[in-house]
Amino acid sequence: MTEKPKADLDVDAIGLLCPLPVLRAAKRLRSLAPGQVLRLETDDPAAVIDVPHFCNESGHVLLDQQAGENAHIWWIRHKG
Repeated sequence: MTEKPKADLDVDAIGLLCPLPVLRAAKRLRSLAPGQVLRLETDDPAAVIDVPHFCNESGHVLLDQQAGENAHIWWIRHKG
């Protein structure tokens, strides 16, 4: 089992549907300094496409993801 990155901020997007999980992550990332890590928890099936695409388009780094039975957890490093 690999150790997950330490998060500077946790964001719960459980129950939110596309595009709200990505919009919430984007808003919270603006409050972080470059290099800090956001941990995002989602249960929207579209997030498996949306979150990596958001990171790629915005320049933030998708460090890791974990798929659970009912949710996905994403670790995103603020660009910079």
